[in-house]
Amino acid sequence: MAPGSSEDTGERLADWLEALGLSDQLAAAGLPTYDRVDGVVRWREPGTSEPLDADRLADLDRQLRAQGDDPAHAVPVALVRLRREARVRAELLDGGWLDYAGVAALRGVSLNAARFAVHKAAERRTMLLVQHEGTILVPTFQLDAVGEVRAELLTVLEPLLASVDPWRAWIWLTTPAGLLGGEVPHEAARDADELPVVQRAAMALAERAQASRG
Repeated sequence: MAPGSSEDTGERLADWLEALGLSDQLAAAGLPTYDRVDGVVRWREPGTSEPLDADRLADLDRQLRAQGDDPAHAVPVALVRLRREARVRAELLDGGWLDYAGVAALRGVSLNAARFAVHKAAERRTMLLVQHEGTILVPTFQLDAVGEVRAELLTVLEPLLASVDPWRAWIWLTTPAGLLGGEVPHEAARDADELPVVQRAAMALAERAQASRG
């Protein structure tokens, strides 16, 4: 393999991503992926599976190393974020939600009544729903002891549900947030003095999400 060849670039890029534990996030980011055949790395375009030529590989290499002043020590931030979100999603899915039947049991109503109420609340942007593998999930952090949405969260949920992807909203509300000095938003909202801060942070997140859509 000649130094500086496309094969060399592809091999270095694959080795780098594997060392960072990020190779499995390429597809989720809509980026080219690769496989190893007889020890040789083969990069393919997303969707078409066409092989990457030398120029495209070089562009991909620059794109992934664009964060930081020194490309040799750069980290592909988008892939790191995707890996973190995948890990947090797995944690949230492990018992952190109810289905319609769970809401019905908590509220003491019929399944149909719970389904209707849940979707009406979602339409009003007063309840967060998340779709996962064909199932509608109702994250439990937002519910009180009788299955109603916590009153203090209503003004926090509304701006988020208008602009932010439901998964991203679930993650933000249940993990430490930089805008809140590392506090977990839904927990901070229980404090009447902190609630306005959480509301402003939610609005800021929603505005960024809206702006990113152009």
